[in-house]
Amino acid sequence: MLVPRGSWLFPTCVLCTYGFFANLRPSEPFLTPYLLGPDKNLSERQETSTSLNNVLRTLWKDFLHCYSSRTLLCWSVWWALSTCGYFQVINYSQGLWEKVAPSSHSDIYNGSVEAVSTLLGAVTVFVIGYIKISWSTWGELLLALFSLVIAITVYIMDIIGNIWVCYAMYVLFRTIYVILITIATFQIAANLNMECYALVFGVNTFIALALQTLMTVIVVDASGLGLDIFTQFKIYAGYFAIISFIFLVSGLFHVVKNCQRKRGTPESVET
Repeated sequence: MLVPRGSWLFPTCVLCTYGFFANLRPSEPFLTPYLLGPDKNLSERQETSTSLNNVLRTLWKDFLHCYSSRTLLCWSVWWALSTCGYFQVINYSQGLWEKVAPSSHSDIYNGSVEAVSTLLGAVTVFVIGYIKISWSTWGELLLALFSLVIAITVYIMDIIGNIWVCYAMYVLFRTIYVILITIATFQIAANLNMECYALVFGVNTFIALALQTLMTVIVVDASGLGLDIFTQFKIYAGYFAIISFIFLVSGLFHVVKNCQRKRGTPESVET
């Protein structure tokens, strides 16, 4: 019986079919018996260690190869550090707004602010795609500049005590982060083989979440410092300021080194 395309049954059948074939691994049930066959001369323990060691060696080799690139390393470090801070801000911004303007005494527009910040971030990313910038030369300095702007927005959000200022700074904060994380994703992907995408993005995300967990335990949790929401946001602002300082120093070093190399190239050719 044919399923009509206009009904909900068609996409449901397509998704079920896709899920079935995506998870179908016909050779997997026969892999271990094949490797343990008499002609392979492997015990079950040898086959499982051998397989695990090969996987770990390959992952470690790919890891060292990927992160040996200075460009990829810089963008990955920014990715991990900034994503940690970003998650902290968006996770606890609602608590900050509740302190600034309690929902029991005033109108709240938290959902609208989230929607506006998401839409504005998407539009801005689209526009940024038409701006030509040498990210290989100026990328680290721009990361330093925008990380400083993020630090300022978080600090203003914390100290002003006006809900509309909080909303505006939050929209600016999210917009800048979305722009930078999109550029970082592109720069990392451009310096990678497609086979290493999952490894690098997985490692970067894992580090970001590990740092976020550590920061939550130290700053927020009662077993740590258990700081109030306003002090927390001062720490988040200082955290982004530290990120800005790190990339300012690294970026200046990189630019100076490039200038010295360019200045020294003609002399070396004449020599």
